Amino acid sequence: MTMLRKGRVAVQFFFHFRSERLKSPMILSIRNLAYGLCGLSLFFSAPAFAKKPVRIAPKVMVITMFGDEAKPWLKGLKFTRKIRLPGLSPEYPTVDCTAEGLCLMTTGMGFANAASAVSAMALSRKFNLTHSYFLIAGIAGVDPKHGTLGSAHWAKYAVDASLNHRIDLREAPEGWPTGFFGLGAAKPGEKPKWSAGTEVFALNARLADYALATTRNVKLLDSDEAKAYRKHYTEEAATGAPKVTLCDTASTDTYWHGAKLGDAIGAWSKVLTDGKADYCTAQMEDNATLTALKRAAEAGKLDFNRIALLRTASNFDRQGKDQTAMESLAATSGGFPLATENAYRVGKAYADSIIANWKAWEKAPQVTAK
Repeated sequence: MTMLRKGRVAVQFFFHFRSERLKSPMILSIRNLAYGLCGLSLFFSAPAFAKKPVRIAPKVMVITMFGDEAKPWLKGLKFTRKIRLPGLSPEYPTVDCTAEGLCLMTTGMGFANAASAVSAMALSRKFNLTHSYFLIAGIAGVDPKHGTLGSAHWAKYAVDASLNHRIDLREAPEGWPTGFFGLGAAKPGEKPKWSAGTEVFALNARLADYALATTRNVKLLDSDEAKAYRKHYTEEAATGAPKVTLCDTASTDTYWHGAKLGDAIGAWSKVLTDGKADYCTAQMEDNATLTALKRAAEAGKLDFNRIALLRTASNFDRQGKDQTAMESLAATSGGFPLATENAYRVGKAYADSIIANWKAWEKAPQVTAK
């Protein structure tokens, strides 16, 4: 027998022996058990059968910008759940939610913090925001022609007062009232010739009207310190008690101050909106926040018509009759604690009205106050 034939016989014998061994009852039982366990493992580990995480569907998402704005909400409401999200500010890494459906987030101050944090929230898979309402609730400087320390103002327009040309007024052409003017324009007062697309946001005007009607009788916090400081001003709105009103807001990354800049920003707001915006509050985030929400709305994540914007006055945006701009900026007016508390009082009244009638509001904004 040749070596090749001997090898072939040996191989045939091995496979015949192995086949006979595998037919024994014990081997068959072990094999079947192994197949069964393998099948169960595949069944329970298959993505098609994996349990999907429950997405949170807030009724109202409140957006604050720094810790002191969030404190009254955290103190006044019972938050039962913390959701940690990647992309939020390291200082404010969670969204807190109540059992009733109100959630609260804090972005961090300025455009960069606001845009990045709100984007992280709005695009997160942990939330279903399809029917959610958004309330931007923060403090601001106020034009004394429109409000006073502690006053609350719902906005229909948010205007970016940073996206423009800027020349130091000492180097500007003679007679210019201000050193900033529209991109591509030749002088102040001209409409910009080109834009970034985020200069103006027009919010749901009927929702703003509803917010005012629902909250105008909210009792606002006031103080003796604030009453005394108001004596620096002569405007009727500045010297009276704080009220809830409608007027518009201007966003800049710069904490500016003074009558000349205030007048220029008021005029700029008119230019950008063809005279529709009525500037009264100055803050450092809203156009960035609204840009992030707009992008999320365009991606089908939320409804931009469900956004309300509230700013409360912590300070005047300019000096009084007997002050310099620097003296006014450095002064302690007593407005800060009023503004943080009143943003909560007014904002909560608005949010409560939505949550209390959620079956209707879930379908669409119910913009007629009862």
